[in-house]
Amino acid sequence: FFFFFQTGQKLYELHGHTHKITAIAPFSSSDVTEEKTDLLITASADRTVIVWDCTSGRQVQKVSCFHSTVKCLTVLQRLNVWLSGGSDLCVWNRKLDLLCKTSHLTDAGISALVELPKNCVAAAVGKELIIFRLSASNNGSEGWNILEVKRLVDHQDNISSLVSVNDLTFVTGSHIGELIVWDALDWTKQASECNFWDSSVHPDVQPEIKLFQSPQETSVRHLTSDEECVFVAVGKGIYVYNLQMKRVIACQRTAHDSSVLHIEKLPNRQLISCSEDGSVRIWELREKQQLPAEPVSTGFFNMWGFGRANKQANQAAKKMHENTPVYFLELVGDLIGHSSAVQMFLYFGELGLATCSADHLIILWKDGERESSLRSLTLFKKLAQNGDLQLRL
Repeated sequence: FFFFFQTGQKLYELHGHTHKITAIAPFSSSDVTEEKTDLLITASADRTVIVWDCTSGRQVQKVSCFHSTVKCLTVLQRLNVWLSGGSDLCVWNRKLDLLCKTSHLTDAGISALVELPKNCVAAAVGKELIIFRLSASNNGSEGWNILEVKRLVDHQDNISSLVSVNDLTFVTGSHIGELIVWDALDWTKQASECNFWDSSVHPDVQPEIKLFQSPQETSVRHLTSDEECVFVAVGKGIYVYNLQMKRVIACQRTAHDSSVLHIEKLPNRQLISCSEDGSVRIWELREKQQLPAEPVSTGFFNMWGFGRANKQANQAAKKMHENTPVYFLELVGDLIGHSSAVQMFLYFGELGLATCSADHLIILWKDGERESSLRSLTLFKKLAQNGDLQLRL
């Protein structure tokens, strides 16, 4: 579907795939000899990839030579190529010519891709993270080569999500709740976390005790990031992992009534999330005001000097506690409109937010405060124009 942002009116309904759509990506033309065209590329379980023209809704081109489902798509703007991941990693030009591909990897195939510096990509293949380097042929032709550089086997379970933080860092998450921070240049492990649900980041939050954790409760479903933090959707909860402190600084263990499927960072320290329960919520990361810590007495032993080392340790712990800010996620908005699982959404900045649900609805949301201001400004302009017209008469 495509819709018009000013009214939310549906413009086109795109028909071409016969099975579930598995990946989608913007595919804008960058050919300087041609007029810029806004394109969209989609992959499906029907083993096809289609390029669509957003301005007309028509199908531009279709590729049907895949031997398995294409699970992910990545457009490398800098190299002017795009990648498809399934049982193979394939490199294509914008004319949809196959430039090169890897040999058959595994039956599970590539589930996620992320672009790295130095013409590299990281591909999630089961529990493994495979680093590939792309290079153009030296003979002047349009041919490309894919070289497998390294295999990282630090995850204990299948990798479920990847996110690039910046040119120096990327992060991966697994089905059992592992979170690993990687160096994007030499692919070494910078930090590793597991069992987010077991650690209480707030002293006033009682940890939840369970004898058994289902995979739905522990799986990292989605990752998003800014330059400072990684936001992790785990089960029903949302966790904020600070990259500099290398620890979780805030969490909402029950952000939704069911699993969180998609999260996205908004401006002004805000975050948006959607869930299987049909809800879409907006959160804000805020700093909690802390009360001064009470000094700890060393009791009887202090009389004889035995408590001196203990006193120094208490003072050091107190100083660290005072200097460490405590954050929390506060619910600031709840978007009610869907009756079934909200699978994902697309954030378009000031234009608005589009949510996609299993109830077959795509809903366009706008910032009510901003829209009200714009309408008031338009009204004042019209009143000013009418007043000027009356003065002239």
